[in-house]
Amino acid sequence: MPDTGIGASVKRKEDYRFLTGKGHYTDDINKAGQVYACFLRSPVAHAKVTSINADEARKADGVVAVFTGQDMADDGVGSLPCGWVVTDRHGEPHKAPPHYPLVRDKVRYVGDQVAMVIAESLSQAREAADLIEVDYEDLDPVIDMTTAENADPIHEEAPGNLCFDWELGDQSAVDEAFSKADRVAKLDLVNNRLIPNAMEPRAAIGEYDSGSDSYTVYSTSQNPHLLRLILCAFVLNLPETKVRVVAPDVGGGFGSKIFAYAEETACTWAARKVGRPVKWTAERAESFLTDAHGRDHITHVELALDEGGKFLGLKVDTKANLGAYLSSFSTCVPTYLYATLLAGQYTTPAIHCNVKGIFTNTAPVDAYRGAGRPEATYVVERIVEVAARELGMDPAELRRKNFIQPDQFPYQTPVALNYDTGDYEPTLDKALEMIDYTGFKERRAESERNGKLRGIGFSAYIEACGLAPSAVVGSLGAGVGLWESAQVRFNATGTVSIFTGSHSHGQGHETTFSQLAADKLGIPYENVEIVHGDTGQIPMGMGTYGSRSLAVGGSAISKACDKVIEKGRKIAAHLMEASPEDVEFKDGQFTVSGTDKSKAMAEIAFTAYVPHNYPEGLEPGLDETAFYDPLNFTYPAGVHIAEVEIDPDTGITEIKDWVAVDDFGRILNPMIVEGQVHGGIAQGVGQALYENCVYDKDSGQLVTGSYMDYCMPRADNFPTFRVGMTTSECTHNPLGVKGCGEAGAIAAPAALMNAITDALDQEIDMPASPEKVWRIAQAKTRQAAE
Repeated sequence: MPDTGIGASVKRKEDYRFLTGKGHYTDDINKAGQVYACFLRSPVAHAKVTSINADEARKADGVVAVFTGQDMADDGVGSLPCGWVVTDRHGEPHKAPPHYPLVRDKVRYVGDQVAMVIAESLSQAREAADLIEVDYEDLDPVIDMTTAENADPIHEEAPGNLCFDWELGDQSAVDEAFSKADRVAKLDLVNNRLIPNAMEPRAAIGEYDSGSDSYTVYSTSQNPHLLRLILCAFVLNLPETKVRVVAPDVGGGFGSKIFAYAEETACTWAARKVGRPVKWTAERAESFLTDAHGRDHITHVELALDEGGKFLGLKVDTKANLGAYLSSFSTCVPTYLYATLLAGQYTTPAIHCNVKGIFTNTAPVDAYRGAGRPEATYVVERIVEVAARELGMDPAELRRKNFIQPDQFPYQTPVALNYDTGDYEPTLDKALEMIDYTGFKERRAESERNGKLRGIGFSAYIEACGLAPSAVVGSLGAGVGLWESAQVRFNATGTVSIFTGSHSHGQGHETTFSQLAADKLGIPYENVEIVHGDTGQIPMGMGTYGSRSLAVGGSAISKACDKVIEKGRKIAAHLMEASPEDVEFKDGQFTVSGTDKSKAMAEIAFTAYVPHNYPEGLEPGLDETAFYDPLNFTYPAGVHIAEVEIDPDTGITEIKDWVAVDDFGRILNPMIVEGQVHGGIAQGVGQALYENCVYDKDSGQLVTGSYMDYCMPRADNFPTFRVGMTTSECTHNPLGVKGCGEAGAIAAPAALMNAITDALDQEIDMPASPEKVWRIAQAKTRQAAE
C-alpha cells in the first residue's frame, strides 16, 4: 500500500493549522473602516408589527444606521427563495410565501429579524438595538403540527398552514398488498427536532467597492457559489460578475450552513448603503434561535407481511414541520430525500408515502446531517423491529429474509430510486460476528442478575448520496444543477494547484483530494495544494452536502487529471519522438512502449510552460478543467448494532457496545472515513438520548435555547465504536466511491432506539431521556409486583 496514495490513512494536512489555532475563519477577518451589525429580533412568536420607532437608536453613540424591512423594500430587495419546487398530490406547486431578510408586516417566530443596527462597535450596536420601540399586535402562535391545520394561517398564501400535501408510490398497489397480508405491524413515531451546533457560529462580512461597483461577501457558507447565485439572481438583483463570495475555514456545518440566511444578505446590502464593510457574528443564543433546525416529523407507519415474514407492502403518513418560512431546500428534505429511501435494503414490492408540509411559528427547518435519510431509516428500521417482535422472529433473520439479493442489482425500488450495487448479507454477518450476537442471551441474563435491563438493536440503513444527477433533480423541482467542477493546474516547477467547487468545513478535503491527485498524476502528495471556498478563484461549483464531495467533486478532479495526462502524453511523445498512441503513463512517468525512453510528469509540466521544443499546434500550459454530473446517486449501506444496559432505578441508558459495518465503496483514506463514521454515530446518539428542541406550545418561546437546556452529548457518553467495512464499488462514477459523511447519523438513532425498546419491551420516542426511561421501568416494576 502506498504511504500517501489512495488507500493510505494519511494524517490530515489541515489539522496542523486547526489544532494550533492558525485556522482563518470569517470572524478572524477584519476590514479597514469596518462597522458592526446587530439584529433586533422578535421576542414573540406571532404578531403584527404595527410600528417601529428607531429615532432614539439612530441618535445613540456610534450608530451609523438603523434599517427596517421598509428600507429594504424601498430599495427593491427581494425575498429569500426556496430552491426546490415540490408539486403536491393535486398537481399544484407548494405554497411559497415570501421570506424577507427584515420583516415587513408580521413576525412569525421568536428570533425573526425586525431591524438591523449598524454602529462603530458591536457593543454600541447592541445598546442602540435596545432603544428601538416596536409595537406588536399579538396573534395566536401555531406551534403544534397536529393542530396547525385548524389554526389561523401564518401566511395568507397557505390556508390551513399547509405548504404541500405530497405523495410518492402506488397507493392502490399498497392497498392490495395489505388486503392479502397475514399480519400488519403498526407504529406511531416522533422524529424529534434538532438544533445544529457547529463549533463556529454563523458569521458574515459585506464589503462594497464603489470604484468597481462590486461586492465581496465573507461567509461561513458550505456553498459559496450557491450563496452568490441567490444573492444576485433572487434577492439583491446584482450581476454575478460584481459579487465575490469567500468562505474561508468554516468550523462545521452539518447542513445548517448551506442555506442563504437573512443576516448575510442584510450585511451585503447594507455595506453599500453605509459605504463601509459591515460585519456580523452570531452569538450562540442567536444560533439556537435562527440556524435552520433539523428533522421534526410525526409519522404513522404500517408494514404488511405474509405468514413467513416476507414484506408485502409499506404505507407511511408523515407530517413534517417546516417552521415559519421555507428555507433554501426545506421542501425537498421531507419529500424526495425522505420517501425515496423507504424501501431501505428490502424487496418490499409496494410502498406509498403521504407527506404534509406544515408551517408553524418556529424557526425554519431544513437539511441537517443526512437530510431526510435519517428520518426514512428511522421509520423503516423501527417498524421492521416491531414486526420481528410481533412475529417472534429474530430481527436479524427477518432482515436477512427480506434483503435485496446481489443478483437483483441494479434494483428498481417502488419509490423511484435505482440502486446500482450492494451486497447486504455479508455486512450483516460481519456485524453479528463483531458484536458476538450468539453471546447476547448470556449477557442479557447476567444483566438481569444484576438488576439491569439489556437490549440489542439493529439498523440496516441505506442512503442515496453523491447528490445528484442534475436531470433527475431538475425534473423533480430542483432549481439548480448538482454537478461539480474541478480545475487541475500544474505550475511550472511541477507542483499542482487544484481548484474545487466542493467546500471543506471539517471533512478533510485538503488531504483526501491531495491523495487522489497525487495517485492519479504520480507526483508527491506534498506537492498538491487544494483551493476552495472563493468564487473569485474557483470555477463555479455546487458545494458540499449530501456526502457528495468525493463521489462528485472527486470525480471531477479525476476527470481533470485525465485531461492533464492526455495533454502530457502529446508533449511527451513530441519530446521522445514517438507517436502519442505509443506513449504510456504510469506512476508519474510517460514511457514509449517497448523502449527505455521516459519523461517524468514534472519535466512535461516544465516543458508546457517553457515550450521551446513543443508540439506544433498544441497550446502551452498544463491547466485543465472538468465538470462532472453523475448518472445516478450513490448508495452506501450498512448495518449498525447497538447494545445497551438500562438501570431501572435511575433510567440511565449505558451503551455497552456498538459495531458499525459499512459499505462505502472504494475507500481513499480509511482513517478519515472511520472518523466520519464516529462523528455521525455521535450525532445519531445525541438525537436518540440527549438532544431535543422544545418550544412552549402556548407562547412559542424556545425553551431549549442554550446549553443549559439543550443537551449536547460529550465524549464520555460514548463507548469505543467498533467499525468494519465491506466493499461493493459504485458502478457509475470513475472512482467507485459512495460517500460516508452521513451514514452514522442515519443509522444510529434506529439502532439505539431498537436496543432501548428491546430492553424495555415497550415503545418510547426520542430522546430516551433518563426520566422517560425511568417512568417506563418503574411502571413495569409496579405491574410485575401486582
